[in-house]
Amino acid sequence: MTWLAPRPGVVVALRRLVVVVGTLILSGCAWQSADTNELTFWTIGREGEAVTRLLPEFERLHPDIHVRVQQLPMTAAHQKLLTAFAGDSTPDMSQLGNTWLPEMVALHALAPLQARVAHSTVIRPDDYFPSIWSTNVIDGALYGVPWYVDTRLLFYRSDLLKQAGFDAPPRDWAQWRHMLAALSDPARHSYGILLPTNEYEQLMSLALQQGEPLLRDGGRYGNFESVGFKRALTFYVDTFRLHQAPAITNVEAGNPWSEFGRGVYAFYLSGPWNIGEFRSRLPAAQQDDWSTARLPGPDGPGASVAGGSSLVIFRHSRHQRAAWTLIEYLSQPKVQ
Repeated sequence: MTWLAPRPGVVVALRRLVVVVGTLILSGCAWQSADTNELTFWTIGREGEAVTRLLPEFERLHPDIHVRVQQLPMTAAHQKLLTAFAGDSTPDMSQLGNTWLPEMVALHALAPLQARVAHSTVIRPDDYFPSIWSTNVIDGALYGVPWYVDTRLLFYRSDLLKQAGFDAPPRDWAQWRHMLAALSDPARHSYGILLPTNEYEQLMSLALQQGEPLLRDGGRYGNFESVGFKRALTFYVDTFRLHQAPAITNVEAGNPWSEFGRGVYAFYLSGPWNIGEFRSRLPAAQQDDWSTARLPGPDGPGASVAGGSSLVIFRHSRHQRAAWTLIEYLSQPKVQ
């Protein structure tokens, strides 16, 4: 087959046609975006599924605003956000993990919200957990409104603890270590706890229970040589060294809910979203065999991670007022 190259005049004409069509398309998109309050709202994970059920009522109350939801998978959300910023294609608003918020602020990607909160009759800082609200304040300026709040807690098999002679979950590390030892039998493929080695939240939770801060030198470096962090790291590593947790990733762990139900793990350190998972995935006969508790600390009940996500508006959004209207709607107690 012989390929015939088009004549130069045809190439020029085609290029001009592409430019004209592209200009018309972009102009049409810009005209539509500028003349309609169509909000692009990015959500992450389970909340993206839930929020779509809340939007019909919002659009009924605000017929001039239409919301287009795009749900991002948790595994790709961070990269998607950075790519959108680099390509100047950020949405109007987004659900944003509070550990990612400082990064977006450093990039000057987010719109400050303190002036809007000052005039809001719905969103009042005193109605929120102070520690969660403070995760949205960077250098004195507010950039997000807490929406979904979580913390790590201890899921445990109460029936297995009772069989081992324990009537209550552990309150401190010494009790916890004693229980982990009693409940671990690697030869029979049973362990006290599952601590996936590719998750940092478990170790961070233990480190937060110490007297020293996690950062040093004005927050510029990790305080990993402190006595407290070494104490937390020792407890964490000893759990693997004593074969009270398998040294595997969450991918290798497979289905943690069924393994928990089978008694492979007596403890599982995770977040409150798994309450619903255990209720739906474990059979009815096992629903009385598990419960949750606060994390044990070195000398008593300890602190845990203040996690979750907030609602933010991107600085380049042309619909910031409409986006704020949606944030206020989603923040109402009856909607929550």
